[in-house]
Amino acid sequence: MDWRLFAQRMASMARDLLAEHTLDATLEQISRSAVELVDGCDASGILVLSEGRVRSLAPTDPFVADSDRLQGELREGPCFDAARPDRPERLFRIPDLTAAPPERWPHFVPRARELGVGSMMGFLLYTREEELGALNMYSRKPGMFTEDSETAGWLLASHAAVAFATARTDEQMQEAIATRHLIGEAMGILMGRHHVTEDQAFDLLRTRSQRTNTKLRDVAREICESGGPER
Repeated sequence: MDWRLFAQRMASMARDLLAEHTLDATLEQISRSAVELVDGCDASGILVLSEGRVRSLAPTDPFVADSDRLQGELREGPCFDAARPDRPERLFRIPDLTAAPPERWPHFVPRARELGVGSMMGFLLYTREEELGALNMYSRKPGMFTEDSETAGWLLASHAAVAFATARTDEQMQEAIATRHLIGEAMGILMGRHHVTEDQAFDLLRTRSQRTNTKLRDVAREICESGGPER
């Protein structure tokens, strides 16, 4: 492993990540970087656990999403375990999926072998404040991932986690701004239509939201699209 070259490429990747302006673009860049930077990595993606459900983000190959879906169905696998907050381990590696399945993932390994996976690694994506999911790397050949691969993958995952968290925060902020604007527009419609004050308009929104068990943002969008509900 040429660590000097790796460091140069990591620095380039960090600049590329900073240049991305959306969460999706950031995740896609992270997955591409895993394939480009880690020796033996043929495909990559990000597995996220949300309320016990698996989501497959930015897979570079369809079989990555198939593997994520399989791990979610079986509730086992190196990437699934890496994304679980109750696991103390930060990374998992199966060097050879063509060998006898390890006791830890007896159901997943044979099924993953059918997908054409030869070896794989899963790294927890995290910052100091929160755990975010797992960065997954796949090789179609067995024995491709070594200890050096683990080190390279871990360095990449550490950088990727910060970029992931930053992009997600930016997206949430943009969504909050858009929601605030939408609610303000809906309140303006209600104030003009029903000749009520700003506080009364907001109360109308909140009451409708509670009565219909609908998010305030969705109620506001409905009002903006329809011109306002009956009072």
